[in-house]
Amino acid sequence: MSLLAIIGEALRALRLNRLRTGLTMLGMIIGVAAVVLMLAVGQGAQTTVNQAISSMGSNLFIVVPGATSSGALRSAAGSVQTLTMGDALAIAHLPSIKATAPLITGTAQLNYGANNWSTSVTGVTPDYFNVRDWPAESGALFTEVDLRSATRVVILGQITARNLFGDEDPTGKTIRIKNSPFVVAGVLAPKGQSLDGRDQDDAAFIPITTGQSQIFGNQFPGTIRFLMVQGRSDEVMDEAETEINQLLRQRHRLAEGTENDFTVRNMAALAAVATGAAKVMSIMLGSIASISLLVGGIGIMNIMLVSVTERTREIGIRMAIGANRRAILTQFLLEALVICIMGGLIGVAIGIGGAWAVSRATDMVVVITFGMVALAFAFASAVGIFFGFYPAKKAAALKPVEALRYE
Repeated sequence: MSLLAIIGEALRALRLNRLRTGLTMLGMIIGVAAVVLMLAVGQGAQTTVNQAISSMGSNLFIVVPGATSSGALRSAAGSVQTLTMGDALAIAHLPSIKATAPLITGTAQLNYGANNWSTSVTGVTPDYFNVRDWPAESGALFTEVDLRSATRVVILGQITARNLFGDEDPTGKTIRIKNSPFVVAGVLAPKGQSLDGRDQDDAAFIPITTGQSQIFGNQFPGTIRFLMVQGRSDEVMDEAETEINQLLRQRHRLAEGTENDFTVRNMAALAAVATGAAKVMSIMLGSIASISLLVGGIGIMNIMLVSVTERTREIGIRMAIGANRRAILTQFLLEALVICIMGGLIGVAIGIGGAWAVSRATDMVVVITFGMVALAFAFASAVGIFFGFYPAKKAAALKPVEALRYE
């Protein structure tokens, strides 16, 4: 018997029991849809983490003031200003360092005409935008001349610009920060959310010298809130961290055995941890969803075993008129495979639709790739072959005489 004839017989047998075939297929549909949906959600979460990491910039360290102690009194990390502009300049000259970006931060009310908006105002140097890989979408960034002159210029994030100006181009317009006039030099390209969920586009940036002398004030002139440092490459990150620690200990005159009064955080290491966690979540979601595929496969095996029992006389007749064991095995295996393939196709469609619905309803990022769909479909086919083989083998092992006598 040809393969086409065997396929025809398999399809005819499935059509004769439409309800049972549909119910059997339902388990595979649910399993494949769950796998596609869970993988899409997991991949979306990983993509979101990767985007947040890349928005920070590459090869970054964050240096923050560390915990300090005075007698029996101890202060938490970041509570005492122990970093200075001089520290930033010294670190910038290390051979493994590409650039440094000292920052001071605060919150202020911004006003333009009748509009006002409260947001974070950060004093930075021009290198900050290079370190963050953050270009201007319109206008321009401030320069070293603005930094040295403590010029009243401001660069706005997308959200801040929209709330103050609406659809109007802010470039060249004057706003007020704490009642001081500032000219808008430009608007930054969108960045999105950071790893901590903060909207990076809701911000305003001014020269750090302007912030120190005119906006924030500082009882310790020259100190900074924290420092961003960019290494020259991935390969020198460990060396750069060691050099930063040694230099700052030397500059802060810390005796051997004394705790650091600063903390160096390797953002590349934190990014690796976050990416690893996202991958683990994606694998976990896919594994949980795969259980439903196995349940569907067990359902296929049970139904096929029932089908073999019900069609024992048919098998005997077919063997009596010349069908060999291989043809019987192939027919029953194809029946299981057809159920899985058809269920897989429907499940993929439902899974893609479900992922789209989740994305629309929750604004969650979901990512569907061809490899993901192919994996779910291949897994469904493998389940069909695996769980369909035993019933098919049992059917092929029947003896014609006993099968014909079966009631």
